Amino acid sequence: MFRHQGKSRTLKHNLRIATILSFVAGIVNVTGFLAFKQLTTNVTGHFALFISDVASFEVWKGTVYFLYIFSFLFGSFLSSFLIEKFKENRKLNVFVIPTIIECLILVSISIISNTGGIKYPDLIVCSLLFAMGLQNSFVTKISNAIVRTTHLTGLFTDLGIELSQLFFPESHPHRVKLKATIKLRIYIICFFFLGGIIGGFLYSRLDLKLNTLILGAVILVTSLFYDDLRYRYIRTKRKYKQRNKRHTPPQPMKSGTQVL
Repeated sequence: MFRHQGKSRTLKHNLRIATILSFVAGIVNVTGFLAFKQLTTNVTGHFALFISDVASFEVWKGTVYFLYIFSFLFGSFLSSFLIEKFKENRKLNVFVIPTIIECLILVSISIISNTGGIKYPDLIVCSLLFAMGLQNSFVTKISNAIVRTTHLTGLFTDLGIELSQLFFPESHPHRVKLKATIKLRIYIICFFFLGGIIGGFLYSRLDLKLNTLILGAVILVTSLFYDDLRYRYIRTKRKYKQRNKRHTPPQPMKSGTQVL
Protein backbone atom coordinates (compact mmCIF):
# COMPACT_ATOMS: atom_id res chain seq x y z
CA MET A 1 0.00 0.00 0.00
CA PHE A 2 3.01 2.32 0.48
CA ARG A 3 4.86 1.22 -2.67
CA HIS A 4 2.24 1.05 -5.41
CA GLN A 5 1.79 4.17 -7.50
CA GLY A 6 0.24 5.16 -10.79
CA LYS A 7 -1.65 2.53 -12.77
CA SER A 8 -0.59 -0.29 -10.43
CA ARG A 9 -2.44 1.36 -7.54
CA THR A 10 -5.92 -0.01 -6.82
CA LEU A 11 -8.86 0.91 -4.59
CA LYS A 12 -7.72 -1.75 -2.12
CA HIS A 13 -4.32 -0.06 -1.73
CA ASN A 14 -5.98 3.32 -1.14
CA LEU A 15 -8.44 1.87 1.37
CA ARG A 16 -5.65 0.28 3.38
CA ILE A 17 -3.49 3.36 3.63
CA ALA A 18 -6.50 5.66 4.11
CA THR A 19 -7.81 3.71 7.11
CA ILE A 20 -4.40 3.56 8.79
CA LEU A 21 -3.38 7.18 8.30
CA SER A 22 -6.81 8.68 9.01
CA PHE A 23 -6.93 6.65 12.23
CA VAL A 24 -3.51 8.05 13.24
CA ALA A 25 -4.62 11.58 12.30
CA GLY A 26 -7.71 11.17 14.49
CA ILE A 27 -5.51 10.20 17.44
CA VAL A 28 -3.17 13.16 16.90
CA ASN A 29 -6.03 15.60 16.42
CA VAL A 30 -7.79 14.75 19.68
CA THR A 31 -4.59 14.36 21.71
CA GLY A 32 -3.27 17.71 20.54
CA PHE A 33 -6.56 19.46 21.26
CA LEU A 34 -6.97 17.96 24.74
CA ALA A 35 -3.37 18.77 25.64
CA PHE A 36 -3.02 22.26 24.17
CA LYS A 37 -6.51 23.34 23.13
CA GLN A 38 -5.22 23.77 19.57
CA LEU A 39 -6.06 21.98 16.32
CA THR A 40 -3.04 19.96 15.20
CA THR A 41 -4.12 18.34 11.94
CA ASN A 42 -5.16 21.34 9.82
CA VAL A 43 -4.54 25.06 9.51
CA THR A 44 -7.95 26.52 8.58
CA GLY A 45 -8.80 27.68 12.11
CA HIS A 46 -5.27 28.98 12.72
CA PHE A 47 -5.41 31.03 9.53
CA ALA A 48 -8.68 32.62 10.64
CA LEU A 49 -7.20 33.50 14.07
CA PHE A 50 -4.07 34.88 12.42
CA ILE A 51 -6.14 37.16 10.17
CA SER A 52 -8.25 38.22 13.16
CA ASP A 53 -5.17 39.30 15.12
CA VAL A 54 -3.69 41.13 12.13
CA ALA A 55 -6.99 42.93 11.53
CA SER A 56 -6.94 44.02 15.20
CA PHE A 57 -3.37 45.30 14.77
CA GLU A 58 -2.09 42.62 17.17
CA VAL A 59 0.45 41.28 14.69
CA TRP A 60 2.87 39.99 17.31
CA LYS A 61 0.10 38.02 19.01
CA GLY A 62 -0.83 36.46 15.69
CA THR A 63 2.75 35.34 15.02
CA VAL A 64 2.18 32.05 16.80
CA TYR A 65 -0.65 31.18 14.39
CA PHE A 66 1.61 32.04 11.49
CA LEU A 67 4.18 29.60 12.91
CA TYR A 68 1.47 26.92 13.12
CA ILE A 69 0.60 27.45 9.46
CA PHE A 70 4.25 27.52 8.41
CA SER A 71 4.97 24.29 10.35
CA PHE A 72 2.29 22.40 8.43
CA LEU A 73 3.52 23.92 5.16
CA PHE A 74 7.15 23.05 5.90
CA GLY A 75 6.19 19.47 6.81
CA SER A 76 4.41 19.11 3.48
CA PHE A 77 7.35 20.65 1.63
CA LEU A 78 9.96 18.44 3.31
CA SER A 79 7.97 15.26 2.70
CA SER A 80 7.58 16.00 -1.00
CA PHE A 81 11.22 17.13 -1.28
CA LEU A 82 12.51 13.86 0.22
CA ILE A 83 10.26 11.79 -2.01
CA GLU A 84 11.43 13.62 -5.14
CA LYS A 85 15.06 13.44 -4.00
CA PHE A 86 15.16 9.67 -3.52
CA LYS A 87 12.51 8.40 -5.93
CA GLU A 88 15.14 7.34 -8.50
CA ASN A 89 16.53 4.84 -5.99
CA ARG A 90 14.59 1.70 -6.90
CA LYS A 91 15.82 -0.22 -3.85
CA LEU A 92 14.44 2.35 -1.40
CA ASN A 93 10.79 2.80 -0.52
CA VAL A 94 10.87 6.61 -0.49
CA PHE A 95 7.71 6.88 1.61
CA VAL A 96 9.49 5.24 4.52
CA ILE A 97 11.55 8.38 5.21
CA PRO A 98 8.72 10.86 5.96
CA THR A 99 6.81 8.14 7.83
CA ILE A 100 9.78 7.44 10.10
CA ILE A 101 10.23 11.17 10.72
CA GLU A 102 6.57 11.41 11.73
CA CYS A 103 6.99 8.45 14.12
CA LEU A 104 10.08 10.02 15.70
CA ILE A 105 8.20 13.29 16.29
CA LEU A 106 5.26 11.54 17.97
CA VAL A 107 7.51 9.42 20.19
CA SER A 108 9.78 12.39 21.05
CA ILE A 109 6.81 14.49 22.23
CA SER A 110 5.70 11.63 24.44
CA ILE A 111 9.20 11.25 25.95
CA ILE A 112 9.52 15.01 26.56
CA SER A 113 6.16 15.07 28.36
CA ASN A 114 7.37 12.29 30.69
CA THR A 115 10.80 13.72 31.49
CA GLY A 116 10.45 17.38 32.36
CA GLY A 117 7.00 18.49 31.37
CA ILE A 118 6.07 20.75 28.47
CA LYS A 119 7.82 24.11 28.85
CA TYR A 120 7.11 25.33 25.32
CA PRO A 121 3.62 24.13 24.33
CA ASP A 122 3.58 26.20 21.13
CA LEU A 123 6.69 24.38 19.95
CA ILE A 124 4.97 21.03 20.52
CA VAL A 125 1.91 22.20 18.58
CA CYS A 126 4.23 23.25 15.74
CA SER A 127 5.84 19.80 15.82
CA LEU A 128 2.47 18.04 15.59
CA LEU A 129 1.39 20.26 12.70
CA PHE A 130 4.72 19.57 11.00
CA ALA A 131 4.12 15.81 11.39
CA MET A 132 0.63 16.09 9.94
CA GLY A 133 1.98 18.14 7.04
CA LEU A 134 4.43 15.31 6.37
CA GLN A 135 1.66 12.73 6.46
CA ASN A 136 -0.80 14.64 4.31
CA SER A 137 1.87 15.27 1.70
CA PHE A 138 3.13 11.72 1.30
CA VAL A 139 -0.32 10.13 1.28
CA THR A 140 -1.34 12.64 -1.40
CA LYS A 141 1.73 11.64 -3.44
CA ILE A 142 1.13 7.92 -2.94
CA SER A 143 -2.55 8.00 -3.91
CA ASN A 144 -2.17 10.51 -6.74
CA ALA A 145 -4.15 13.13 -4.78
CA ILE A 146 -7.09 10.77 -4.16
CA VAL A 147 -6.54 10.26 -0.42
CA ARG A 148 -6.15 13.00 2.19
CA THR A 149 -6.28 12.03 5.83
CA THR A 150 -5.57 14.93 8.18
CA HIS A 151 -8.73 17.05 7.84
CA LEU A 152 -12.34 16.49 6.87
CA THR A 153 -13.59 19.73 5.27
CA GLY A 154 -12.68 18.76 1.72
CA LEU A 155 -13.74 15.16 2.33
CA PHE A 156 -17.27 16.12 3.36
CA THR A 157 -17.47 18.51 0.40
CA ASP A 158 -16.39 15.79 -2.06
CA LEU A 159 -18.68 13.22 -0.41
CA GLY A 160 -21.68 15.55 -0.70
CA ILE A 161 -20.95 16.16 -4.39
CA GLU A 162 -20.52 12.45 -5.15
CA LEU A 163 -23.64 11.42 -3.26
CA SER A 164 -25.66 13.93 -5.29
CA GLN A 165 -24.23 12.47 -8.51
CA LEU A 166 -25.80 9.09 -7.66
CA PHE A 167 -29.20 10.64 -8.44
CA PHE A 168 -28.14 11.52 -11.99
CA PRO A 169 -27.03 8.27 -13.67
CA GLU A 170 -27.33 9.75 -17.15
CA SER A 171 -24.82 12.52 -16.41
CA HIS A 172 -22.55 10.23 -14.37
CA PRO A 173 -22.70 6.74 -15.92
CA HIS A 174 -19.53 5.39 -14.25
CA ARG A 175 -21.42 4.06 -11.24
CA VAL A 176 -18.82 1.53 -10.09
CA LYS A 177 -16.04 4.11 -9.93
CA LEU A 178 -18.31 6.65 -8.24
CA LYS A 179 -19.41 4.18 -5.56
CA ALA A 180 -15.80 3.15 -4.97
CA THR A 181 -14.82 6.78 -4.38
CA ILE A 182 -17.75 7.28 -1.99
CA LYS A 183 -16.68 4.15 -0.11
CA LEU A 184 -13.17 5.52 0.24
CA ARG A 185 -14.41 8.87 1.60
CA ILE A 186 -16.63 7.12 4.16
CA TYR A 187 -13.77 4.89 5.30
CA ILE A 188 -11.51 7.91 5.88
CA ILE A 189 -14.18 9.80 7.84
CA CYS A 190 -15.11 6.76 9.97
CA PHE A 191 -11.53 5.88 10.85
CA PHE A 192 -10.66 9.51 11.62
CA PHE A 193 -13.66 9.51 13.96
CA LEU A 194 -12.65 6.14 15.47
CA GLY A 195 -9.08 7.33 15.99
CA GLY A 196 -10.41 10.40 17.78
CA ILE A 197 -12.63 8.34 20.09
CA ILE A 198 -9.82 5.94 21.01
CA GLY A 199 -7.33 8.79 21.37
CA GLY A 200 -9.70 10.66 23.68
CA PHE A 201 -10.36 7.53 25.74
CA LEU A 202 -6.64 6.80 26.18
CA TYR A 203 -5.82 10.44 26.94
CA SER A 204 -8.60 11.11 29.46
CA ARG A 205 -9.95 7.83 30.82
CA LEU A 206 -6.69 5.89 31.01
CA ASP A 207 -4.76 9.09 31.78
CA LEU A 208 -2.04 8.37 29.21
CA LYS A 209 -1.92 12.06 28.29
CA LEU A 210 0.62 12.66 25.48
CA ASN A 211 1.74 9.04 25.69
CA THR A 212 -1.33 8.43 23.53
CA LEU A 213 0.78 9.58 20.58
CA ILE A 214 2.92 6.45 20.93
CA LEU A 215 -0.03 4.40 19.68
CA GLY A 216 -0.01 6.41 16.45
CA ALA A 217 3.73 5.81 16.01
CA VAL A 218 3.34 2.07 16.68
CA ILE A 219 0.59 1.79 14.08
CA LEU A 220 2.73 3.58 11.47
CA VAL A 221 5.84 1.46 12.11
CA THR A 222 3.82 -1.78 12.13
CA SER A 223 2.20 -0.81 8.83
CA LEU A 224 5.59 -0.12 7.28
CA PHE A 225 7.02 -3.47 8.37
CA TYR A 226 3.93 -5.35 7.25
CA ASP A 227 3.94 -3.62 3.87
CA ASP A 228 7.65 -4.33 3.37
CA LEU A 229 7.34 -7.99 4.35
CA ARG A 230 4.32 -8.46 2.11
CA TYR A 231 6.14 -6.80 -0.80
CA ARG A 232 9.20 -9.04 -0.33
CA TYR A 233 7.00 -12.13 -0.09
CA ILE A 234 5.13 -11.31 -3.32
CA ARG A 235 8.36 -10.49 -5.15
CA THR A 236 10.04 -13.72 -4.00
CA LYS A 237 6.97 -15.72 -4.98
CA ARG A 238 7.00 -14.23 -8.49
CA LYS A 239 10.71 -14.94 -8.93
CA TYR A 240 10.19 -18.53 -7.80
CA LYS A 241 7.39 -19.05 -10.33
CA GLN A 242 9.44 -17.53 -13.15
CA ARG A 243 12.43 -19.74 -12.29
CA ASN A 244 10.24 -22.84 -12.31
CA LYS A 245 8.86 -21.94 -15.73
CA ARG A 246 12.35 -21.54 -17.18
CA HIS A 247 13.57 -24.87 -15.80
CA THR A 248 10.49 -26.92 -16.51
CA PRO A 249 11.38 -29.44 -19.29
CA PRO A 250 9.02 -29.70 -22.27
CA GLN A 251 6.35 -32.37 -21.91
CA PRO A 252 7.08 -35.59 -23.93
CA MET A 253 4.68 -36.50 -26.72
CA LYS A 254 2.13 -39.18 -25.91
CA SER A 255 2.70 -42.58 -27.46
CA GLY A 256 0.76 -43.17 -30.64
CA THR A 257 0.74 -39.50 -31.58
CA GLN A 258 1.59 -39.02 -35.22
CA VAL A 259 3.56 -36.03 -36.37
CA LEU A 260 2.12 -34.58 -39.60
